[in-house]
Amino acid sequence: MPLLSRTAAASEPAGPSDDRRPRRRTTLVAAAAALAVLGVGTPVAYATLGPGASPEPRPAAGAVRGQDYVETRLLFGTERPDGGPDVTDRQFLAFIDEEVTPRFPNGLTIQDGRGQWRDSHGVIERERSYELTLLYPASEARVRGRQIERIRNAYEKEYAQDSVARLEERLTADF
Repeated sequence: MPLLSRTAAASEPAGPSDDRRPRRRTTLVAAAAALAVLGVGTPVAYATLGPGASPEPRPAAGAVRGQDYVETRLLFGTERPDGGPDVTDRQFLAFIDEEVTPRFPNGLTIQDGRGQWRDSHGVIERERSYELTLLYPASEARVRGRQIERIRNAYEKEYAQDSVARLEERLTADF
């Protein structure tokens, strides 16, 4: 086949022996390789951004649901280290009514539980317990934090407890 100039080759229809076919294949292979590198590199890139980074696309402004909240969970034991009687359901609910509800009137959740922990003498203690969940706007965290500490201190004092565990997590909530 005679050699054609570029202009002539571009104006003629592509045939099976056209020299553009290898270029097209090379371009497709290069594009596929680039996509593969991006696909493999994306999780690594997000992993280096730290906690909370996600490869998931973020919704457009205005489409985000929910607001920043703090969830605090308090774990209350019912056995008294001083040997006194266990805290009863009635006593615990009275404590909630007197100490917690006035500080968190918008709502709370209480769950019954069974827990275990190692006391100050190294003994594994098992006891009936309660888990109290409080949810409040993150903008109120400083004020609510002080209120939560008052609740913990009141329970420890009233029922002779060594401690009331506190767990917190920031999250997004929508009601």
